[in-house]
Amino acid sequence: MYSMSDNNKHDVGSEPQTILTISDLCTYFSNDDAVIKAVDGVSLSVKKGEILGIVGESGSGKSVTALSIMKLIRWPGKIVQGKILFDGKDLMQCKRGTMRSIRGNRISMIFQDPSTSLNPSLTIGEQMSESLKYHLGMKRAKAWERAKKLLDIVHIPHPDERLKQYPHQLSGGMRQRVMIAIALSCNPELLIADEPTTALDVTIQSQILDLIMELRDKYGTAIIFITHDIGVIAEIADKVAVMYCGKILAYGDTQTVLTRPIHPYLSALIQAMPKLDVEEDRLESIPGIVPNLKHLPKGCHFSPRCHLADEKCRNEMPALEQTDNYLTRCWAASSI
Repeated sequence: MYSMSDNNKHDVGSEPQTILTISDLCTYFSNDDAVIKAVDGVSLSVKKGEILGIVGESGSGKSVTALSIMKLIRWPGKIVQGKILFDGKDLMQCKRGTMRSIRGNRISMIFQDPSTSLNPSLTIGEQMSESLKYHLGMKRAKAWERAKKLLDIVHIPHPDERLKQYPHQLSGGMRQRVMIAIALSCNPELLIADEPTTALDVTIQSQILDLIMELRDKYGTAIIFITHDIGVIAEIADKVAVMYCGKILAYGDTQTVLTRPIHPYLSALIQAMPKLDVEEDRLESIPGIVPNLKHLPKGCHFSPRCHLADEKCRNEMPALEQTDNYLTRCWAASSI
């Protein structure tokens, strides 16, 4: 059976090591008339064997944060400031060759849509073997055998047959499992999952979430799980960061953050969740829309949609500060 390297397993009897620390990360996109602050001063950390959930509406900066970690930001985007420490090494100081050896090897990413991530003209086996040959120097036969074991790990039946098939011959759930297998192929210490269940039905989504937790528990892989669904975060994440317009509004232990949602945005996200035990004529919604990143409000970015906002909220950006055992960015937090 396939086994991960020893440094991916939980350290028995000791505090898990912090594998990734992001400090004051700023990723901006510039054009002729504006600077779009897609990620603006984000600081996060994740330990080995830990799942960090990043949640927020579309346009909050979740995916740009992930791409910044991988150093996959393309022009006109640029990381203008911050540190990304991975296992003690600042990725911001790494040259392209070094990043290529880390990316897909020690840090892997599962993208949102496997239909656009998988090459339709290559078989599953050819695509899975590629990273094994590049990063681990495997010959074709050994890479093929490793790929077959990986498909078995992600619970794809008849792996021999699947390796010979093309992406269009697999279901959406199967393609997503293949993406997870590819991401795991080189024993990553950090796995970034960018909304991996968005396009899947509820049953397949549940299976993918179970698989990701199983891989974390079995191999001690650190995971950053990005989603707009706070219910998913409640189910799988150890820590959670709530993002809005490029900034973190709440950050801490998942159970603590979600059982006492101090920030009005977080409270609104929770209220908007469908409730299986309550019959409702209509779902709750957050009033207003996410502001255009070209024209952000002067103070707290959420203030135009917040029922607690006052003049201070509308004119001054609050700092991310300790409130009730976790970090919150809100002037009104102390009054809630």
